[in-house]
Amino acid sequence: MRQPTLAGPHLRTATETHGTLPPGIPPSDAPAHGWFRRDPGTELRTVPAARCARCLLLSVVLACSASASLADTNLFVAADGSAEFKTVQQAVMAVPAGSTTNHVIIHIKAGTYKELIYVQHEKRFFHLVGDSAENTVLTYDLNAKMKGLDDKPIGTFRTPSTVIDADDFTADNITFENSAGPVGQALAIRVDGDRCVFRNCRFLGWQDTMFLNRGRQYFENCYIAGHVDFIFGAATAFFEKCHIHCLRKGYVTAASTPDNQPFGFVFSNCTITGEPGVASFLGRPWRNYASTIFLNTRISEVIRPEGWNNWNKRDAEKTVRYAEYNSTGPGGQAKSRVPWAKQLTKREANRITAARVLAGPDGWNPPTPTPTAAK
Repeated sequence: MRQPTLAGPHLRTATETHGTLPPGIPPSDAPAHGWFRRDPGTELRTVPAARCARCLLLSVVLACSASASLADTNLFVAADGSAEFKTVQQAVMAVPAGSTTNHVIIHIKAGTYKELIYVQHEKRFFHLVGDSAENTVLTYDLNAKMKGLDDKPIGTFRTPSTVIDADDFTADNITFENSAGPVGQALAIRVDGDRCVFRNCRFLGWQDTMFLNRGRQYFENCYIAGHVDFIFGAATAFFEKCHIHCLRKGYVTAASTPDNQPFGFVFSNCTITGEPGVASFLGRPWRNYASTIFLNTRISEVIRPEGWNNWNKRDAEKTVRYAEYNSTGPGGQAKSRVPWAKQLTKREANRITAARVLAGPDGWNPPTPTPTAAK
């Protein structure tokens, strides 16, 4: 196993890169030579055997070095002490950063890990891989009403159980949870990184479960539970075949998309369900140019007939970008929707793909299922 090193004056502390941290977050420490040669005016001749041996040895060394530079760094975490790390944060802090040729893969054994997790901005190309989403749980229980060291409420943005501040992050088979319960704002995860991918993950909370603050994110086959604004923020995010579950009456989304950003949240081939008797909205605008689109989504009776809420901001009805295409199920009836939300045409819907939504200036296109044309 590759042993990571942790040294060098270039390392910055977590506080230097991120500002004030949630309670409990520790700061960071930081071609082979030819076999023949031709002399001028002579025929091609072989190199002496001893030199051939040296060349062969050099070529083997170079090949091994190249192979090592392309290898991933694998770390292992087990709460029961059977691996080199007992907490996820210890593993995160063990390696300063990954790279395009050396991804840092943290394998997390099944278990419940009650800890605050912070993946710093410089820790690119980190991957968290759990045994399964059901039995690999990263959790904490901060909420906005808790008092900090200054004896004042810590507020919404210091409550995330997990903070992803790094670009090119991925997670597979993991539950991200805030276990505070229905006590107000309590984030399970905050994502500030760009080009982040989550597959087969669960996000569990109540109010403000997922704060997608900036950047681009792709979610596939994920389960998301909450009741008020439980998917919110200014990021561009594409959700493919995800299951959204409403625990109480409220709002699924609260986008704050900037006015110059073409897309906010896009849900494709998703399912929306809820607890018995719950009545919720698809979204309300945290900011007036909120952008949220549902494509080919199966919606249960949990969603109110009108679909969308203006957050008591009549002026936002003229600027929000709310749209649906081919919503089905008891809660997906287009004729009952508010007049200021749009029903897309087949042609418009077919243009809204993950590749187009997430492209950005660098043409990012995470591997996705083969897109299905709108019917």
